[in-house]
Amino acid sequence: MESTIAMAAFGSPWQLIIIALLVILIFGTKKLRSLGSDLGESLKGFKKAINDEDTNKADKSEQANDADFETKNIAQQKTADKADSSVESKNKQ
Repeated sequence: MESTIAMAAFGSPWQLIIIALLVILIFGTKKLRSLGSDLGESLKGFKKAINDEDTNKADKSEQANDADFETKNIAQQKTADKADSSVESKNKQ
C-alpha cells in the first residue's frame, strides 16, 4: 500500500533515474555541486541561528532567576536588619 502511494507521488524508479539524468545534463555537475554546497551552508546557518536563539532564551531565564534570587536576598536582609534594630532598641531601653 505504501509503495503504491510513494510510486504515485514520485513515479517509478526508472522515471526518477531519467529525471536525474536530465537534470545533470541540463545543469552540469559543477553547478549541482555548488548548489548542494550552498544549500548545505544555508542549512548550517539556519541551525546555528536556532541554537543561538535557544541559548539566548536560556541566558534570559537564568538572568531572571538570578535577579529573583538577589531580590529575595535583599528582602531577607531587610527583615533581618529590622529584627536586629528592634532587638537593639529594646536593649537600649
